[in-house]
This record gives sequence, C-alpha cells and structure tokens, in this order.
Amino acid sequence: MVALVKRARGLVLPLLLAAAWHWASSIDASMAYAFVPLDQVWDRLLQLLSTGELAINAGSSLGRALTGLVLGGLSGILLGSLMAAFPVVERLFGPLLQAFRQVPLLGWLPLVGLWLGSGEEAKQLLVAVAAFHPLLLNSYEGFAQAEKKHLEVGRVLMLSRWRTLRFILLPTALPSILTGVGQALAFAWISTIGVELLFGTGAGLGSLMHTAQMAGDMGVVLLCVISIGLMGYCLNLILSLVRARLLRWRVTG
Repeated sequence: MVALVKRARGLVLPLLLAAAWHWASSIDASMAYAFVPLDQVWDRLLQLLSTGELAINAGSSLGRALTGLVLGGLSGILLGSLMAAFPVVERLFGPLLQAFRQVPLLGWLPLVGLWLGSGEEAKQLLVAVAAFHPLLLNSYEGFAQAEKKHLEVGRVLMLSRWRTLRFILLPTALPSILTGVGQALAFAWISTIGVELLFGTGAGLGSLMHTAQMAGDMGVVLLCVISIGLMGYCLNLILSLVRARLLRWRVTG
C-alpha cells in the first residue's frame, strides 16, 4: 500500500498541469486555440486510433529511432573500443571526432539535405550521428578502465583474445556502455522527432505534428507531444529494466 502511494505521487504534478491547462482553455476563444481543450484532444485521439494513423506514425518514428540507435551505436562502440585498445587509432581519429562532436546536429542538415535529399536515408543518417557520439565516448572510457593487473592475470592464464574480451574487458566496460546506450537512446529519439519535423516528409510523429501545425489542428499537435513524451518515457523505463538485469552480477554497497 505504501509503495502504491509513493508511485501515485508521480501523478500529482501531471494532474495539476492538466487542470491548469483545462482552466486556461476555458477563458476565451483565443486561449482555447493556444491551450486546446482536452476533450478536443481526446476526440482527435479516438479519430486517429480508429483510422490507424497514430499507430502508423508512432511505429515509423520508433523504428527510425531504433534503427539509427543500432547503426550509430554499434559504430560508436566499435570505434570506441579500438581507440581504447590501440593508441594509434585514438591519435588518428581523436582530434577529428572531437571537432565533429562540436557541430550541432542541425549544422549537418544543409549538407545531408544536399547529399541525400529529404528521404529516409537522410533521416537515418542524422539519427545515427546523434546516437554515435555518446556510445563512442562511453565505450572508450569503459574499455580504458580495464586495470592492468587484470589484463596481466589474463596473460598469465594464457587467455585467448576472445576470452580476454569476454571475461575481463566486457564486464569492465559494460556499465559505461549501458550508460552510453541510455544517452544515445534519448538523443536518437529526440533527433528522430526533430528531423521529421524539419523535413516534414514521410510517416512519423514529427511529420504528423508538422502537418497538423500547418493545418491549424492544435489538438493533433498536443496529442503528438503527449505521445512523444510517453513513448520516450517507456523506452527509458524498458532500458532501465534491461540495464538492471544485465548488471545484476555487480556488487553494490
């Protein structure tokens, strides 16, 4: 019962926000446009669910974000581990990657638009770039944390490179890598919605929001905002459960 009450506390602020929103929408017509009535949002939700439009666009955004996370994340883990294992790789790629890291994602839009247009390839590339840097940095730091004495023990035991990676390097780097996955997932999800909004083509919650904004349908705009927030929260919750399971072997306290 106590645990249920503690969990219910998290609903207090959203309910207060919904009440304040409802009050603002009832003041006059101009406020009702800026703060669209919640019953109108509910009607639009039922309409989009009945047509399947919300599910299609949400699925497209989710697939785009996860694909970019996998492509950019795996590239980041691979390069980060190589930079940690071979100083020459770090010296070769480090300065260039540090420079690229300072360029905001929006800074790549003109070039990517010129190279790939506004299609799916351009969106996937931008999302992958957003997911790349967090996992690159966290993978590099994770593998670099491997203590020399542990590596020496591996050499004494004549462990193969695969066994050294499996039993020494990966357990050391895994917490840092999973931290990077959490950051990369957030960046991938945010950038997915961003590029969909900016390009305004194809399916996706960002594209749906862009179309609704151009049509003045603020009910759909608010519905998209709520959907984006809820999906992002669920993704983070799932990742937290996976992280706890993968790191259950760690001794804490």
